[in-house]
Amino acid sequence: MTRIKRGYIARKRRTKIRLFTSSFRGAHSRLTRTITQQKIKALVSAHRDRDRKKRDFRRLWISRINAVIRENRKKVYYNYSSLMYNLYKRQLLLNRKILAQIAILHRNCLYMISNEIIKNPNSPETELREGRVEICMIK
Repeated sequence: MTRIKRGYIARKRRTKIRLFTSSFRGAHSRLTRTITQQKIKALVSAHRDRDRKKRDFRRLWISRINAVIRENRKKVYYNYSSLMYNLYKRQLLLNRKILAQIAILHRNCLYMISNEIIKNPNSPETELREGRVEICMIK
């Protein structure tokens, strides 16, 4: 029986894995068995941390909004939870990312929104329309 050289397919697979782990340190980028283990570990970590990233950013936005709201007690008598509750009650659906950006870049606009809620928190119709928010954002 003739001899078969079968190195091509296995070498192709190994080089493909080596390209993925080429930036790893030490044996993690050189030894084949270690390379496969590190590739699996890297992909698992990336998958897990994509969800964790969303969680972390939501926590950051919440803490930023809460800090700005609690900072100025003279203008606004609020904390984060009551602000969000009254926003939903007044049907002002602003997500936390946008509220955090408003809180950092335009604090007066956030104070204006919360003061509108304080004036009449029970009415579902809001006096806060797009024009007034745009004026606040321009200033």
